[in-house]
Amino acid sequence: MTAPFILFGMFFFLLVIGAPIVVALGASALTVYLAAGDDFVSLVQTAWNAVDSFPIMALPAFILSGALMQSAGISRRLVHIAEVMAGPMAGGLGFSAILASMFFGAISGSGPATTAAVGMLMIPAMVDRGYGRSYSAALTASSGGLGVVIPPSIPMVIYGVTASESITKLFMAGILPGIMLAGGLMIANYVISKKKGYVSGNIHPPGALRKACKDGIWAILAPVVILGGIYSGLFTPTEAAVVSVFYTLFIGIFVHKELKLDGFKESLNSTTWLTGRVLIIMFTATAFGRILVENDIPGMIAQSMLEMTGSLALIWIIVIVFLIFVGMFLETLATIMIVTPVLLPVMVSLGVDPIHFGIVLVCCCEIGFSTPPLGENMFIGSSIAKVSIEEISAKAIPFVLVEIFVVVLLAFFPELVLWLPELFGY
Repeated sequence: MTAPFILFGMFFFLLVIGAPIVVALGASALTVYLAAGDDFVSLVQTAWNAVDSFPIMALPAFILSGALMQSAGISRRLVHIAEVMAGPMAGGLGFSAILASMFFGAISGSGPATTAAVGMLMIPAMVDRGYGRSYSAALTASSGGLGVVIPPSIPMVIYGVTASESITKLFMAGILPGIMLAGGLMIANYVISKKKGYVSGNIHPPGALRKACKDGIWAILAPVVILGGIYSGLFTPTEAAVVSVFYTLFIGIFVHKELKLDGFKESLNSTTWLTGRVLIIMFTATAFGRILVENDIPGMIAQSMLEMTGSLALIWIIVIVFLIFVGMFLETLATIMIVTPVLLPVMVSLGVDPIHFGIVLVCCCEIGFSTPPLGENMFIGSSIAKVSIEEISAKAIPFVLVEIFVVVLLAFFPELVLWLPELFGY
């Protein structure tokens, strides 16, 4: 029992003194290995095996694809289509932001990337039409989280690798939950906008939607090519990620003719930074997780939870509250890498499908993008709207509550998650 105390003691100590999550994970795992007298090489080999896999290659490709789409004019066209679709109803631009996040999420697989791409265009437009700055930023940050639920999803790739589950099946299972979360945000936006008097201000002439779709046809086809290829079996998620990069390059250079050398360089720079950040988290979190498994921490937690209650519903509530709490302080990928080996065996022993649990886990992480103190989307929205995190956090509460309600529905009704994969025979 010494190893778990050293592991968690060092981990929380480093977090308290302000060490980055990567340092906390890696240093605590290294301390346990050294205390046990294990060869340092075994730690490196364990961590290396986590990132030395074919599915992981999808990560840099999806990140690069999302970055290139901003420079290639694809994200701008998707946002315009969403704005025309929303029309002049109460909260129309808010609807546009949510729709645009769904569209862009179906390409990028990243919450922060979706928030940045949509926020740069929608937040200034919403402010110009009379929406509150903090409300505009809060809505965009909350809807930006859809980027990790609407497939393809980088966190789903990480969960699939960690849990040894089908990434394609996870992508299929995430479609309906993503739509439900978006629907909940739309309802909340409509109610708040009606009360505050927020309106779109634009009545688009007849044929505007057709014209917008015609101008953005290649942008619309991007998620069709990516997801259609995956679900048809034409290529794997990893291959789809590479296809999306070449598709974006072709459209940006030869069709839209907006992708220039400077934009290409900027996309490569952001991809390198984000990919390195993801891989080093996986590297250290895997070593951390192996120590948990070797010391049977998941088994002890499972036993404790089963002794506390035999009710699956109550255990789901405990797990959801725990995941949302953890998501407030840990990065999404670190959360998935740490809690999957701990909680997945518990839930499987209770009869929960691993795909069902994975989707609920990713949705809880999605909420973490818009909850302080760590919420990455909040910081992006804050910098674009030039308002404080405190202001955004207060305005985001209704959206967070709606998302929690949807997650509880997904947990209690597994058919909402598993129906689509079963329908298509996955």
